[in-house]
Amino acid sequence: MVLSSLAPRADLLAVAVVLDLLLGDPVYRWHPVRLIGGSLRWIETRLRAAGADGYLGGCVLFLVLALVWGGSTSALLAGAARLHPVAGSVVHLFLLYSLLALRDLLKHVGAIDAAAAAGDLAAARKAAGRLVGRDTDRMDAAACRRSGIESLAENLVDGFVSPIFWYCLAGVPGIVVFKAVSTMDSMVGYKTERYLRFGWCGARLDDLMNLIPARLTWLLIACAGALTPGSSGRGALRIGWRQHAIVPGPNAGWSEAALAGAIRRRLAGPIWLSGRRVTDVWIGDPAAAAAGTSADCRQARRTVLLTVALVVGAAIVLLAAA
Repeated sequence: MVLSSLAPRADLLAVAVVLDLLLGDPVYRWHPVRLIGGSLRWIETRLRAAGADGYLGGCVLFLVLALVWGGSTSALLAGAARLHPVAGSVVHLFLLYSLLALRDLLKHVGAIDAAAAAGDLAAARKAAGRLVGRDTDRMDAAACRRSGIESLAENLVDGFVSPIFWYCLAGVPGIVVFKAVSTMDSMVGYKTERYLRFGWCGARLDDLMNLIPARLTWLLIACAGALTPGSSGRGALRIGWRQHAIVPGPNAGWSEAALAGAIRRRLAGPIWLSGRRVTDVWIGDPAAAAAGTSADCRQARRTVLLTVALVVGAAIVLLAAA
């Protein structure tokens, strides 16, 4: 009973995805990611006070988070299942729904596009700033839209495909540990003096856990591109393979380059950070136009939503077969 309550379920996954797309990420005090983040800060403070502020401290941070949150959520779910199978299913579903994040990302991209379409550049820059860390004060409306499309592609992996991948592979403990690693990467995985060594474990584990899902997303975007009117599956496959290394890091470039190829547009371009231009490299077919219109945002959203459908469909088939 205990192990079966933690195992991945095709029916609950399907319902969780529908809830996420309809309602977005639930906002409540005891949200698992919020709790993981709060506990991370508490543990970090005590590790640093004990002098464990280097590589070892970062590894200990991961082990504690994985044991505490993987163990506690598993115990919660197992306890609910012992009370009644329906209670176990409800807790399982709510945990799964809370750990998927797609609707909010689509909403943020829509907010950028709506503000740009209304001619409100300040609002478009503000909306873009919620998704990217680059300087937004130098961005025009087209650049704001491009940043939204790039974030949509990048976060498709770590906000949706990777959680489902680890859920299918290791059930509830798998998706919870992935979210703990993802939270570590976002909170301590920086190349600053404070976090270069302490955040190394979280950053490297995040790279590792996204490694396979990022490449699967490239292939799935190519499939979606072949099926979405106006998109190109061949372009996604070709640009993703040739240009994924342009984007820093081992994973983000696969989905970003693939989406650029799929919608037949160029992404990225000049990017400023802390008042300095850090890159002016474009991603996509050099002969393609630069993305930046409402039509480009809609095409990207359509392609991503079909990719999501393929991801969920494949996961449900695999779980049902297993």
